[in-house]
Amino acid sequence: MNSSTQETSSDETFSAKDSMYNILVDESLITWTGKELSSKLHYGTINLISGNFEISAGLISKGEFVVDMTTIINQDLPQERRARLENHLKSEDFFFVESYPEAKISISESEIIAEGKWLVLGELTIKSYTHPIQFEMSNSQEGWKANLVFDRSKYEVRFRSGTFFENLGDKLIYDDIELAINLKTL
Repeated sequence: MNSSTQETSSDETFSAKDSMYNILVDESLITWTGKELSSKLHYGTINLISGNFEISAGLISKGEFVVDMTTIINQDLPQERRARLENHLKSEDFFFVESYPEAKISISESEIIAEGKWLVLGELTIKSYTHPIQFEMSNSQEGWKANLVFDRSKYEVRFRSGTFFENLGDKLIYDDIELAINLKTL
């Protein structure tokens, strides 16, 4: 599934002027969530290396966000158990950050949904795989917000995936990974 949730936020949205927007990476936040069949979920954060996007003629016309995959942090487990999950997510079983330390979202175009809200089209690159992606992005008082869902199996993230393995029972980890993104700009 390469689509966003229906609403990015219940916050009021605002129009934005035509300009190039540079991301303040130290003030921006990406929160990830992964779920298992057993109703268990894990969540945490991941950092941006860089990012920018351009609004031209009222549309988000282009942009690029580079994510530092080595910064995957878990926030739901007790401190003494976090490192094990973080190291596993960074391993060859998942995102293999030693060989692929960066992921990238490239924006190619958008459509206006409502004032201050766009449907953004582009590509997501994880490891050496690139696939089309779409998500809603809005301009709110708290920053630029987006909720993006991607199918990890398309990026050869196979560990306990029902796409690649049968009979996993309650050990199955869903393929959809959710990203809640809040970007601050200059």
